[in-house]
Amino acid sequence: MRILHSDPSFTSLVPPRVSAPDLRSGSPRPGAGRGTVPSATPPKQRPVLKVLLRMNVIWRNSVSCLRLGKMPHRYQSGYHPVTPLGSRILTDPAKVFEHNMWDHMQWSNEEEAAARKKVEENSAVRVLLEEQDKYESEASKYWDKFYKIHKNKFFKDRNWLLREFPEILPVDQKTKEKEGESSWDHLKTNAANCFSRMHCPTMPAETNHCKKNLSLSDGQSKAESNFSNIYSEEHRKGPLKTELFPGSSAIFRILEVGCGAGNSVFPILNNLQNAPESFLYCCDFASGAVELVKSHSSYRAAQCSAFVHDVCDDGLPYPFPDGTLDVILLVFVLSSIHPDRMQGVVNRLSKLLKPGGMLLFRDYGRYDKTQLRFKKGHCLSENFYVRGDGTRAYFFTKGEVHSMFCKAGLEEKQNLVDRRLQVNRKKQVKMHRVWVQGKFQKPLYWTQKSSKLVFSLLSHD
Repeated sequence: MRILHSDPSFTSLVPPRVSAPDLRSGSPRPGAGRGTVPSATPPKQRPVLKVLLRMNVIWRNSVSCLRLGKMPHRYQSGYHPVTPLGSRILTDPAKVFEHNMWDHMQWSNEEEAAARKKVEENSAVRVLLEEQDKYESEASKYWDKFYKIHKNKFFKDRNWLLREFPEILPVDQKTKEKEGESSWDHLKTNAANCFSRMHCPTMPAETNHCKKNLSLSDGQSKAESNFSNIYSEEHRKGPLKTELFPGSSAIFRILEVGCGAGNSVFPILNNLQNAPESFLYCCDFASGAVELVKSHSSYRAAQCSAFVHDVCDDGLPYPFPDGTLDVILLVFVLSSIHPDRMQGVVNRLSKLLKPGGMLLFRDYGRYDKTQLRFKKGHCLSENFYVRGDGTRAYFFTKGEVHSMFCKAGLEEKQNLVDRRLQVNRKKQVKMHRVWVQGKFQKPLYWTQKSSKLVFSLLSHD
């Protein structure tokens, strides 16, 4: 069977080495690109080339600093499950009922065609528009009723989370004494210093200074100074200059959106017991669910803040500033939101992440058995359905997930379709499960702002 693997390492952040173009021919000149400007370059265009060359040097030095620094494990190359999405492979069809679940199942063309036909049939009759409006405006009421009936008995604790999403936790407990050096707050400060002073943070001070090119012109020095000033100004405007808020003293912050009764919250809190510098936020727009979390015996207000929040309300503030989260967990939540509002939700969540922060996603995939089981008259719109209790579910494709998160300015690190075969051994029934799982990272500061900085430098030249 073909095994799926996670995606790129941190080294993908390194920009390619840029050669200075010959402005007459439009092609690189041999020997150019080492901080020199071709002698044939027209005088009026030399300042522009100098700035671009200097930018290339700054980029490469800053990335070198990050490579040398102590990076949190969740960003290091190869730090992911050896076999994402499980490793129980069905090789002998005769043994299908020996286990409850089989991983990495490949569908035949006939199976996919049958699933597509089933969806066409159950979506032929749509819910009336008046009723659809009710399900949208009263969504929280339906979920409140759900938790009032089922309390915390319906869903099992998601102990699998840490296997698939090790990024949820800070670095290994053995290196906790060095956490201050490896936190992203500290890392961003060091990166700023590397930009402005051109030295690397992990080397001894007396040997740490990068050698400055003696041939740099006054214009180049001025450009470097302007770059430093711009970066520092943006840094001062950043989210870390804030008043106190719940978890403000933490250096690693997690948010679970749509926490429900706490089936993810408490497995995570259990693993954070020995990490007092970490803090977990969790929210749900069903007040009954939040009350279930707060009343749980394992809830610790010193390390967790549960609150009622509607992620579809863009104007509703969070109890913490933008740009302060290391991880956002979005598991089986987005599917319950109307498709027209999903992009706005993802855009807003993206703003909450620190540069380099991760958004971890898992939800229903197209043709999951849950979608195939819907009867006629439950379809709201294409691939969007309402259950008998008034709660709703959408079924995603990998492409839809990619488009939505990338439009929000996040970089795809993982995007997998998880196809499994679930069996009921007692009834001898086989059911195909389909989920989509992804990891999306907010770009680092200078990659996100690079074009703005280039134009700012040119304007100051």
